[in-house]
Amino acid sequence: MRVEVQVREHGYAPHRHDTYTFALTLEGVQCFNYRETRQHSLPGGVVVLHPDELHDGFAGTDDGFLYRAISLDPALIQSALGGKPLPFIHNGISTDARLLRALRPLLDDYKHSLDAMQFQDAVYGLATTLRDMTCPARPHKRPDIVAAERARQYLIAHWNAAVSMEDLEHETGRNRWKLSRDFRTLYGTSPYRYLTMRRLERARVLIQQGHAPAGVAVTCRFADQSHLIRQFRKAFGVTPSHWAASFRAGPGCTIVL
Repeated sequence: MRVEVQVREHGYAPHRHDTYTFALTLEGVQCFNYRETRQHSLPGGVVVLHPDELHDGFAGTDDGFLYRAISLDPALIQSALGGKPLPFIHNGISTDARLLRALRPLLDDYKHSLDAMQFQDAVYGLATTLRDMTCPARPHKRPDIVAAERARQYLIAHWNAAVSMEDLEHETGRNRWKLSRDFRTLYGTSPYRYLTMRRLERARVLIQQGHAPAGVAVTCRFADQSHLIRQFRKAFGVTPSHWAASFRAGPGCTIVL
């Protein structure tokens, strides 16, 4: 997903998501709390949010801020890295010119879709740039990417079913604890969180299409509407109704919060 967002009155409540998010600050001061520190991104700075890390977002001045962002499934980065640990920018912000160059093909013309080859080429460039910018703090055992990817595909296929770690263990032939460790290393989040986010992504689509939250909660296996709203806000930083309202102007527009 690629968006341009103008933050004026409303910021983002603390939340997590299981995507890699890259946000280029265009105007103003973009502030956020991340890993127990407060960060500030000025125009030209890139905010890099690792999957499953708690963060919020708010303006550093009364003028608000404008940013352009893309969220990527960590599996796309893994397709380029081939099983290496997911790169991590520790302070959540970068002014490295290499990263800005790598993001330009993905963000410059955000209103128009990229063709498949163009997108894959840009993702590869971003993945290798992140790899070159970062390195593990200590040696890692090489994770079992085959088992982890099989588990990921199983979760995608069974997003609307009751899934247990026993199911994943049976599907992959991998010990559940080792599988959980490998999954986190490769995709930046736990299997349970990944499954929850697949349900929330489906809920987001249904809500944008105008479906009532109560029915969406049942379809997407949440206990009730309140449970859906709580989980939605935790994942995306806004309520379902606020999210739906932001997209009524149509695709390719600037979202105002």
